[in-house]
Amino acid sequence: MKTIIVTGTPGTGKTTIAKKLANRLKYHYLDVNKIINKYKLSEGYDRKRKTKIVDIKKLNKLLIKKIKTLKKSNITKNRIKKYKGIVIDSHLSHYLPKKYVDFCIVTKCNIKELNKRLKKRKYSKNKIEENIQAEIFNVCLEEAKKKKHKIIEIDTTKSFNMSKISKLIK
Repeated sequence: MKTIIVTGTPGTGKTTIAKKLANRLKYHYLDVNKIINKYKLSEGYDRKRKTKIVDIKKLNKLLIKKIKTLKKSNITKNRIKKYKGIVIDSHLSHYLPKKYVDFCIVTKCNIKELNKRLKKRKYSKNKIEENIQAEIFNVCLEEAKKKKHKIIEIDTTKSFNMSKISKLIK
C-alpha cells in the first residue's frame, strides 16, 4: 500500500490533485485540515497571518499512526484490499519522514494565476503576499527536498494530465 503526499503553497491546486488522484487510483483520501480540527491539533491562532498554529511533531505522530492503521486494517481475512494506498492532502504533509512516504507531489502555479486564486478565496493582502513569496522561493519544494522525498512536480496553472501523473505513481 503506497502513501502519496500532496503539498504546495495554498492555492496551487493540492486538493484538486489529491482528490482526483485518490479517486482515480482507488486510494484513501486524507484531508489534514479535517484531522487538525477533529483532533484539536491547533495550538493557537496567528491573528496577523489569520491561520491556525499547528505543532508539526504532533501532526506527524498522528498522521503516521493513521498511515499504519490504514495499512493494517486494509487487508481483510480474504486478503482483499479496500484501498490500494493513501493520499494525504496538506501544505504540511512534506514534513512527514521519508520512510512513511512513497511519493511527494508538489503543486506549483504561475504567480499571476495564484494571485487570482487567492483573491477569489478572499485572502488578505498580507496573506496573498506571503503565499506568493512562498511560491516564488519554492518553500514547499525545498523543504520536501530537504526531507529527501521522491518528488513529482505538477504545474496546475492551466491543465494537467491525470493519466500521466497516475502512471508515475503506479
